[in-house]
Amino acid sequence: MDAVYLITPSEKSIKALVADFQTPNRHMYRSAHVFFTEACPDELFNELCKSPCAKLIKTLKEINIAFLPYESQVFSLDNPETFQYYYNPAKASGRMSNMERLAEQIATLCATLGEYPSVRYRVDFDRNVELAQLIQQKLDSYKADDPTMGEGPEKARSQLIIIDRGFDCISPLLHELTFQAMAYDLLPIENDVYKYEAASGQDVREKEVLLDENDDLWVELRHQHIAVVSQNVTKNLKKFIESKRMTTDKTSMRDLSQMIKKMPQYQKELSKYSCHLHLAEDCMKQYQGSVDKLCKVEQDLAMGTDAEGEKIKDHMRNIVPILLDQNVSTYDKIRIILLYIISKNGISEENLTKLIQHAQIPQAEKSIIINMANLGMNIVIDGMRRKIYQMNRKERITEQTYQMSRWTPVAKDIMEDAIEDKLDHKHFPFLAGRVATSNLGRSAPTSARYGHWHKDRSQANIKNVPRLFVVIIGGVCFSEMRCAYEVTQALKNWEVIVGSSHILTPEGFLSDLRDLSS
Repeated sequence: MDAVYLITPSEKSIKALVADFQTPNRHMYRSAHVFFTEACPDELFNELCKSPCAKLIKTLKEINIAFLPYESQVFSLDNPETFQYYYNPAKASGRMSNMERLAEQIATLCATLGEYPSVRYRVDFDRNVELAQLIQQKLDSYKADDPTMGEGPEKARSQLIIIDRGFDCISPLLHELTFQAMAYDLLPIENDVYKYEAASGQDVREKEVLLDENDDLWVELRHQHIAVVSQNVTKNLKKFIESKRMTTDKTSMRDLSQMIKKMPQYQKELSKYSCHLHLAEDCMKQYQGSVDKLCKVEQDLAMGTDAEGEKIKDHMRNIVPILLDQNVSTYDKIRIILLYIISKNGISEENLTKLIQHAQIPQAEKSIIINMANLGMNIVIDGMRRKIYQMNRKERITEQTYQMSRWTPVAKDIMEDAIEDKLDHKHFPFLAGRVATSNLGRSAPTSARYGHWHKDRSQANIKNVPRLFVVIIGGVCFSEMRCAYEVTQALKNWEVIVGSSHILTPEGFLSDLRDLSS
């Protein structure tokens, strides 16, 4: 039997490949078809050529896809250790090779999509410019191999922005109330798999569902506010029932398992509705149990104002009852403390000690709070504060409908400003010598020639629009992912793609911060 290897050209992978063909006359496979996710370094290529398995390799190709298309407008570099290399002083020795790897991965993303974007970066964190330069070098070598990369009037306007995680530490800390972000924060979803128990008559079975874009109902619901999700699932279910001319009474509407039994031919569709009703219900149970009281305080801390827009003079009055509450978890208390410290632009060691005592935070977890300083934030201050650039936030009074969801991620402002050519060039400069041609309103001829790993190839008419790549080093959170879709939807003549070293949940963010001590 032949074997297909889709591997990263790393020392570990090459050794594993060679090992499969090491023993003479007892090879694991008859021959190998090897596909590297990116360019193979010369020394590893030579090592492979000298090995016994070289004679048995029938195909050897570099396919340049060293990234994971997580969603239609979201990518992951599947490289969570980047957080440590980028922000942990103790890991400085491995930083350069990690940044080289990131640059190569990001360049393969652009090459796959046929883009040669202008590169810009947030100037307020030193390492961003280094990474931007590395990405530019990699892009130039891909462009040399394929001169058509990024050609055309629309593609000439594409941009890639490098941002460090310290640009917005509020968004990854908040309890979000849109469906996807809330589910991943509050429920034990691993590898995008949601598990729930479904009753079928007397039986109770555990079901597993993969939350991905093959489920059109999930795509429709994931960015909706939890307040409307259950209603919308029920509405869609009613429409489905009517379209199939099924007869149903109110009881069987509630008991989907009975409907599935009666109509096995529609099992797949009905199970989908059942899953999302369960998911919404699980989210609401968590919310009503404890999260509702946290949300108001978090939003007030993030915004600096209450739901009526009045400036809050004394945050302590709101946060102390939560810190003293035995029913609130340690992680949720740490989220509140960090939001408070950010709102104050740093606090004294004495005040931090008081907060930690009130909240009864174990000494081992204190490092989570202290370590946020590595992201360029003012945390514990002794009189002197670092000067931190804050973007002027947009007024979004007309957009918000829920008091518990007033905060808008900073990423959304950056996306909109970059597209409208309003992003501050001093704080987000382009690399010398390359500036995107801003020619904002013009539409272009359509072409289906390039990329679109994230679109259905059968679409007859793919829009040829410029793309904005927003690359957040150190994790992208679900609310920021949602922004990419919202901005694309609102502006129509651009496509925003957002991604990072890894996908971030609030708990994951706190774990990453804790590990900065090691």
